[in-house]
Amino acid sequence: MPKLIDFPPSSRWLISTDQLAARLDDKNLVAVDASYPSPGEPNRAGAEYLEGHIPGAVFFDIDAISDRSSELPHTLTGPTHFGEAVGALGIGNGDTVDFAALAPGSVS
Repeated sequence: MPKLIDFPPSSRWLISTDQLAARLDDKNLVAVDASYPSPGEPNRAGAEYLEGHIPGAVFFDIDAISDRSSELPHTLTGPTHFGEAVGALGIGNGDTVDFAALAPGSVS
């Protein structure tokens, strides 16, 4: 698993890796690995998730959840499909969600 770099938060919506680690036992927290390769890089995000991830994290596959009827890649789907897809990941109303990109060279 790649070494995480702890940057200071730049907004109230961002937390550090130490803050996340301290909250992993929170039953209302869902850690989400949203890694996706940078343009031109091979997509190994799913395989790298299986090799190692934040304890308890679920994998957010943007290709599976995106609107496939759009000509643009990774377009957010409608609320019904999106709700069903993230619900299948165990994310519900009232949950706090932490998205992280962990694969080397990935973005989220």
